[in-house]
Amino acid sequence: MFWYEEDIKRLETIKAAVKEQPELIFYGSSSIRLWQGLNADFSGYHPINLGFGGSTMAACVWYLDRVMAGLQPKGMVLYAGDNDLGDGRHPEEVFIFFKQLMADIRKHFGNIPVAYISIKPSIKRFNIINQIKFTNKLVAEEIERMSDATFFVNIYDRMLDGNSYPKRDLFEPEGLHINDKGYALWKEIINETLASKLLHLIQ
Repeated sequence: MFWYEEDIKRLETIKAAVKEQPELIFYGSSSIRLWQGLNADFSGYHPINLGFGGSTMAACVWYLDRVMAGLQPKGMVLYAGDNDLGDGRHPEEVFIFFKQLMADIRKHFGNIPVAYISIKPSIKRFNIINQIKFTNKLVAEEIERMSDATFFVNIYDRMLDGNSYPKRDLFEPEGLHINDKGYALWKEIINETLASKLLHLIQ
């Protein structure tokens, strides 16, 4: 996983510059890393953006110890699995890495609230939409079975148009990463979960 090294060093620099312990960690792939307005959008939770570009669920597991060293969050928001599927991994593999990631988070931080954002539908990866849907189903069902403070954030459904195709106006021209309108939708959906599930646990 050496190809992530520069991004991981960047995250370590970000952590070193933080003057107060962040209460809510956003961790995962470029959909997190590229969220320019994240700190403002979730300012009430004192967040930190620890996304790293191109990361997979497997990479999130691999680097968790290093990235989270010294942090004591009250909650986490995760987005990962999209790139695993884009790289050709099967839903079952992503699911196994998800379970490992959650086990490691619980080992580090105990039963803090964790919100897992569903894998988004995208124009560029519409050819693997069935794998995306199946992965989301596996993770959502596992979260339902978990007797802890883990929550599934369904951004998938509201990113589709009336023909069950990804809404073009939510994406950058390349069809993979979301634009400002896409992030505004994510902010709305995630904040609904934070308000109903995590708010009283974090504050």
